[in-house]
Amino acid sequence: MSSAPGGMPAAKAAALGPMILLDAFGRVHEELPQILAGLSIDDLTWRPDPDANSIGWLVWHLTRVQDDHLAALATACERPRDQAWRAWRGRFDLPYGDGIGYGHTSTEVGAFTIGDPGLLLGYHGAVHILTTEVIEELSARDYARIVDTRWDPPVNAAARLVSVVNDTTAHCGQAAYLAGMLQRRTA
Repeated sequence: MSSAPGGMPAAKAAALGPMILLDAFGRVHEELPQILAGLSIDDLTWRPDPDANSIGWLVWHLTRVQDDHLAALATACERPRDQAWRAWRGRFDLPYGDGIGYGHTSTEVGAFTIGDPGLLLGYHGAVHILTTEVIEELSARDYARIVDTRWDPPVNAAARLVSVVNDTTAHCGQAAYLAGMLQRRTA
């Protein structure tokens, strides 16, 4: 029987990766309804200063990144998936096309509007389902597969998944912080 670093059996170590990833993505999915609870459209688009991100934009962006990157990762691992955005884009009526918000200017962030706050949770729910399915279908060998050659060194699936977890948790925390600021501001 082969062992992973630390003496853990390799099969057990290989099973931990998907469990940890599912837990991490699941925590963001569970946290978002609490962050968005009771927020109005004005609350979702409020920016503490003219160059800051809004809660709505942050949640949209973290969801777009997760959707885009997980669908691309699945495709690179020969399990093609469409982004959930294809079914949700028209419901949002945003000026971003298929963009994910990466590199948006302050003006572009300020263009974020939403007619129904429930769209953010609905879209994130669809992306969470996609994410869960993609992770559950990955083989141990898939984690080493190159999924993005635009970087030096090229990005493998494991690094991409950790990057997406980092991005989503960071933006989830930012949205929670803004919601707290907003709550104190209106109290």
